[in-house]
Amino acid sequence: MSIDFNAQREKAAAGDDPMIVIDDVSMAFNVANEQLNSLKEYFIKAMRHELFFREFKALKNISVTVQRGDVYGIVGTNGSGKSTLLKIIAGVLEPTSGTCAINGTIAPLIELGAGFDPELTARENVYLNGSLLGYSKQFIDESFDSIVEFAEVGDFIDMPLKNYSSGMTARIAFAIATATVPDILVVDEALSVGDFLFQDKCERRINELVNDHGTTLLFVSHSIEQVERVCEKALWIEKGVMRMNGPVDEVCEAYRNLQ
Repeated sequence: MSIDFNAQREKAAAGDDPMIVIDDVSMAFNVANEQLNSLKEYFIKAMRHELFFREFKALKNISVTVQRGDVYGIVGTNGSGKSTLLKIIAGVLEPTSGTCAINGTIAPLIELGAGFDPELTARENVYLNGSLLGYSKQFIDESFDSIVEFAEVGDFIDMPLKNYSSGMTARIAFAIATATVPDILVVDEALSVGDFLFQDKCERRINELVNDHGTTLLFVSHSIEQVERVCEKALWIEKGVMRMNGPVDEVCEAYRNLQ
């Protein structure tokens, strides 16, 4: 994959307004101190005021600004808050404190199978997921054949999604999310379940969106090599704390030294 970063800088300079402004964002979850085996047990303890929680901070005071045309990788060990941050950016979660401002349309690929009904066919799920992304029925009608062709699932389009592999589901999710040209594309490990041929195809599509249309990309992958190949900048989050933000080669090198 080859992204023309000089062209991206020129496009960014043409628009001064940043695409994403994350200002002092923290995210806390309440976690039960003991494991409960049933909903009944949960309510009994709750009624008796025997249920106690501890606060878990998934993100701590994260601040970062993403400019138009930026191609950002987000790295960190498991449980460090990468997916939580992407869900806040996508509007799925509301931060406990701080703000996250988005300028433009966003296409999120943040959780495999999100926005799909496994009991419905792939054909029906194209319309369901497309509508959740804000596509009109007319647009989906017009784009349906190209979505199916890109996903390479034409022979199975009327099969219930519950019979699909995770890789086939990822194909459909990616094809739907990139059927239009989003201002911001958010990809969270969605390519890791696909075969290498489809990963290459997805990277070429990302390259087209970034180079030809100026799409801003946020990309999470446990493959450091893939982050270095796809991205120009990187954000390293470790245990909810931002450790480093800068050029992708410098950030990835520092992250490798941790491992």
